[in-house]
Amino acid sequence: MKSRSRADLHMHTNCSDGWPSPAELVDRVIARTDLRVIAVTDHDTLEGALRATERAAKTGGVEVVIGEEVSSRDGHILGLFLEGRVRPGMSAAATLHAIHDQGGLAIAPHPFWRTQRRASNGGVVHGVGWLAAALDFDAIEVENATPGFYVFNRMARRLNIGLGAAETGSSDAHILDAVGRAYTEFRGRTAADLRRSLEARETVAGRSRYKAVGLMRYAAWGFNHQRYAAAAAR
Repeated sequence: MKSRSRADLHMHTNCSDGWPSPAELVDRVIARTDLRVIAVTDHDTLEGALRATERAAKTGGVEVVIGEEVSSRDGHILGLFLEGRVRPGMSAAATLHAIHDQGGLAIAPHPFWRTQRRASNGGVVHGVGWLAAALDFDAIEVENATPGFYVFNRMARRLNIGLGAAETGSSDAHILDAVGRAYTEFRGRTAADLRRSLEARETVAGRSRYKAVGLMRYAAWGFNHQRYAAAAAR
């Protein structure tokens, strides 16, 4: 029987709206966590994932899955194991088709999260909601480590009780303190093992608490991000 490992499948770098560089993110994972696999999923770009892959190839110690958090018209969708960028602005159904068409896996992150903050394209930022049940998602993110997401996580878990899809836990890290705060346990040690566990629906999501300093840094990131978003909307 294979041992179990941990992955963090939803992380951001300064190639989109995160603070750490891809190299800093990889270095943090290696030095401070027991994660075996990570997916870098910057918003609407593969640049962060590609740079992180290059860093991991030099350092060893962690595998990087090429990912993207795609801004569909219906909400955010994670594409993992991608070969090319998925165009934002399509419907959720078309986005899933584009991910699957290139052999990727589609995950519904924070499906019940809503905010009135406007994205750079003028749309409201949110998850896909009940479309997580209506469409052919490969997994549902039932643990997201963003502070304040407790209710959204509970709703996602309840949804997935009925669906029986693979479950994932992810930090949605935008700062280094968040890395690994939520995680996906899978059978094996490699990215290929992770994919097999997701396809077999045998993954287990978990999370750990933030330290006080991490919460303060996340609050600082949120304040700066809101200022940036407000300025970009003008």
